[in-house]
Amino acid sequence: MSAQGERAPAGRPAAESALTQVFRVAGKPLLMPYAVGGYPDPDSCVEIVRTYLRNGADLVELGIPFSDPLADGPVMQSASVAALRRGVRPADVLRIAGLVAGEGARVVLLSYLNTILAFGSERFFDRCRDSGVLGVVVPDVPVEEATDLQATAGARGVDVILLAAPTSTETRLARIAQAASGFIYCVSTVGVTGPRASLRADLPDFLARVRKHGDLPLAVGFGVSTAEQAEEVAGYADGVIIGSALVDMVARSKSLSEGLAAIGRFVYQVRSMPSFSR
Repeated sequence: MSAQGERAPAGRPAAESALTQVFRVAGKPLLMPYAVGGYPDPDSCVEIVRTYLRNGADLVELGIPFSDPLADGPVMQSASVAALRRGVRPADVLRIAGLVAGEGARVVLLSYLNTILAFGSERFFDRCRDSGVLGVVVPDVPVEEATDLQATAGARGVDVILLAAPTSTETRLARIAQAASGFIYCVSTVGVTGPRASLRADLPDFLARVRKHGDLPLAVGFGVSTAEQAEEVAGYADGVIIGSALVDMVARSKSLSEGLAAIGRFVYQVRSMPSFSR
């Protein structure tokens, strides 16, 4: 209950998390580029994140490489495999997160559940807290099975980010909104990550459906791959996540410096779009 004895609005916890507050304070759509943790190697990954930040990123999402990333398309799968072959492990990604968070980055991780369980849930979220990680997206944990993970993370001040899909029923969206914290990750399309030639025509309607059930910030990911698409999404979302397009730029570059230049130009272009610069 608040000091006035009123309940917090549906879908919003009595005390909002640090991650939610990042969205509230900004008052504009946030740009969240994604990097595969440790790809193409740990030092280069740090430089990629620094390039994102120098060119206007508000938040950074770091993915922990996983051998069976069911939600990821070919670009992300290839980068994850390359990182794993170089010996990158969750502890390495947590070190990267701690380093860039210490330089001022606001970091969200993406991790599949098996990675967290193998690490040990309490130990994993202890490390997240100590590394300055604000939240963790767990794409293979449905809302019905998230309670224990959320309790473990929440006790350490870390949000477990739930996903909502356009195919979700109203009942399910209500349940997600009521259980969520940090922000809700709204999947822009059915299927795996990867660039799309166009966005779903019903994407604004989907976000409007989610908003009916709560007032947490909504960030859109999966398939946003051009500055124009990012600008479109920013017109009705609180955050825009761009992943495969950026990872692919690095993968296709002949050198790290070429890759950093390409992603820097792209992030700056997106950040300069009217919805992000208002």
